[in-house]
Amino acid sequence: MTEQEKLNIICKAIADKKGVQIRILHVSELTSIADYFILSTVRNQKQAQAAAEEVEEKMEEAGERPLRHEGLREGDWVLLDFGNIIVHIFTDEERRRYELDHLWGEAPVTEYHEPETEASHE
Repeated sequence: MTEQEKLNIICKAIADKKGVQIRILHVSELTSIADYFILSTVRNQKQAQAAAEEVEEKMEEAGERPLRHEGLREGDWVLLDFGNIIVHIFTDEERRRYELDHLWGEAPVTEYHEPETEASHE
């Protein structure tokens, strides 16, 4: 599976659970810990937990398991580590508090938007 396919699976899983402001930061030139950070925001802790569980489930279906996950019980900031892709699912308050978008501001960014379906054009 390509990195792009992994990124798409993860972003779609988050969006399916009402995640918003999904951004892919290309950090490979800035750090050795990962090639990509995915940042996303959800409304509350339950949505963060649901989004993280959906990501894990969809990635497992694709043959990928996280190396580790953190924050799942608390749900304010859930981190899923897939090696070269690190997923951050924040409540709005936590995303503003830690400002990873700003801290990694030099990284090229791709905004994730769900692909439009035929039904959305009717």
